[in-house]
Amino acid sequence: MKAMRMIKVIGVQTGLDGEESTIELMTEGTFYIKNGSYYILYDESEISGLEGATTRVKVENNNKVYMKRFGTTATDLIFEKGSKYESNYMTAYGEFHISVVTNSLDIEISEETGKGKIEIDYDLNILSGTKLSNKLQIQLM
Repeated sequence: MKAMRMIKVIGVQTGLDGEESTIELMTEGTFYIKNGSYYILYDESEISGLEGATTRVKVENNNKVYMKRFGTTATDLIFEKGSKYESNYMTAYGEFHISVVTNSLDIEISEETGKGKIEIDYDLNILSGTKLSNKLQIQLM
């Protein structure tokens, strides 16, 4: 079953100075189930600062989220509560080595309707030593 869905993505990032910045994106995307995993596919926009990139989210066993971005930026991230994942983040400004530590992961998606949400609370560490706290919510409507 492939279904078109309105997808709302809300990202809140807290910098070292405690200042929060919020990005909210509303877009149309695709939801489908393949081999028991949920997939969400949507295009980024100028609002997210990732115009020209496509994001694919895979939810596995309701406890692990894979996020892959490709296009103008490229990265692979894995979110699993209590786990650390390292990756390279390729942007128009160069490549950065990053790591993510997932503090909490909440997944509520209905297999019948393809609606629900994913909430991820994670720390992003950039090789330069910068640590940013992040909250990401993906809503399927």
